[in-house]
Amino acid sequence: MFKFFAKAILKLSGWQLKVTPPQEKKFILIGAPHTSNWDFPLALLCFWTLDLKIHWVAKIQMFRGPLHYLFTTLGGIPVDRNASGGFINQIAEKFNHADEMVIAIAPEGTRSKTKYWKSGFYHIALSANIPVCFGYIDYANKTLGFKQIMYPSGDIKADMKIIADFYQNIKGKRQQNQGPVQIRG
Repeated sequence: MFKFFAKAILKLSGWQLKVTPPQEKKFILIGAPHTSNWDFPLALLCFWTLDLKIHWVAKIQMFRGPLHYLFTTLGGIPVDRNASGGFINQIAEKFNHADEMVIAIAPEGTRSKTKYWKSGFYHIALSANIPVCFGYIDYANKTLGFKQIMYPSGDIKADMKIIADFYQNIKGKRQQNQGPVQIRG
């Protein structure tokens, strides 16, 4: 039912879905650019059109009260952004003990403009030996989806260049909030 509902909403609102799912059963799906509150419902609609259970992470503050049940039912995993290193190890362990798992992460970590992406997605993929899949919401062309994957090489600067090349022409809803695709350092 969600699949039909999601496809109908996307079609009626003029959005095109372009998804090339990886053959791998476990991967990190990065979602960028993340510049608007509308990114989340559009991403959920995209996920619901697929026969793929996708989890997503968000700051723990979003999971308060009745939203905790709703968001966890929708695949949400609450994250304490102040915990150092623990998040990466916890999520990598979840991947290591699962036969199939997809977790979507917005590496910008916020809808506001940032100078750097958070590198957690990269370190999780490296630790769990899984690929990173590039997800996007391009408001300029009203397209969303995911297609390209990359196994992290361990050379984060070279890998971020590949990621930056993929996202160079993709525009967020609030382009003034769209920062560069790079990692601190």
